[in-house]
Amino acid sequence: MELRTFDLPRYLSVLPLFQEMTAEELGRLAQGSQLRRLTRGEMVFRVGDACEEFHVTVTGQVKLFAISPAGQEKVIELVGPGASFAEALMFTGKPCIVNAQALTDTLLLSVRKEAVVAEMERDVRFAMRMLAGISRRLHGLVHDVQSYSLHSGLQRVIGYLLSDPCTGEPGDPGCAGMCGEACSGGPLKVALPVSKATIASRLSLTPEYLSRVLRELEDKGLIEMDKREIRIPDSRLLARYSAQRETCS
Repeated sequence: MELRTFDLPRYLSVLPLFQEMTAEELGRLAQGSQLRRLTRGEMVFRVGDACEEFHVTVTGQVKLFAISPAGQEKVIELVGPGASFAEALMFTGKPCIVNAQALTDTLLLSVRKEAVVAEMERDVRFAMRMLAGISRRLHGLVHDVQSYSLHSGLQRVIGYLLSDPCTGEPGDPGCAGMCGEACSGGPLKVALPVSKATIASRLSLTPEYLSRVLRELEDKGLIEMDKREIRIPDSRLLARYSAQRETCS
């Protein structure tokens, strides 16, 4: 993808946050935005950096994570194509409190705070959409805490596998999975976007525990694994297994 020929206003227009903006508004926002390529492992920002923009993953995958005092990494969120991050951080006026790193070669769109604030002052509807986006992310984080507290590791893994067809946030470990295609009981394919170790950290599990759960589900015929692709023959059956384990626990 050539950055010189990338139609930035058009791309902005298909993002939920900017869908209702006029061509003139999109043009102004595009002038306050920047596209950049990141190689695998390159940092978007680190803890302590100034946060003067928010970001949208155009292609690739970005990991938001924190490091414990003992040096252990905790993955907070995996941000795939079309998803944004750091909106709330941008408005705090304080340094970044998490790290962001490209997990694969990534095309990133960064939107400057000044451009966002200017549009918020021009149109209160845009301000409301920004608030809605921040609220969705906060709701997702609260849901994560509930999931880690109330759901077993196996239930979190199953929730992750069934989360893509749901209307919830992608990768939400608390997602029940019982909507969309999963509700129909049809087969599903899940392509793991990152390593199992990264997914385990995202779900607050050890890599060994995640592998053990996947083996259990495979032994019971609920999933079929082929490297990073996981096939689910019957998504309803997998969701039912999660519910049964919750009843038994």
